[in-house]
Amino acid sequence: MKLITHNMLTSKILKNVVTGYPLKIHAVKAELKKADFQPDFIARMIKKIDYKTLYQAAETLGYAEGMPKTEILNEEDMNNEETLKKLHEVLLEIEVIEGDLECPETGRKFPINNGIPNMLVNEEEL
Repeated sequence: MKLITHNMLTSKILKNVVTGYPLKIHAVKAELKKADFQPDFIARMIKKIDYKTLYQAAETLGYAEGMPKTEILNEEDMNNEETLKKLHEVLLEIEVIEGDLECPETGRKFPINNGIPNMLVNEEEL
């Protein structure tokens, strides 16, 4: 599971969950898988994600060094090639292979196996 995916996932489907975001990452195995740098894509995507959540996820996995420590990126950050490269790495190259995601409200854990988060819930959880 890439961090771009994590940034969009929620456990709001669970009974009694109001927000269900952000899910806490408990990684057993994470890897860095190189991908072609696409600065235009990163600049577009960074406007659509929750940067604070992205930073927290990168920090949890030990990859936050070099990322701006603000809650929102400014134009200067978006025009800095080194910043864009770091955001590219965090969004598209870090992959959680094994572990789980935890709902911040209920503590319910969703497993990640072979890089795929299983967000299926049981009928009684709806």
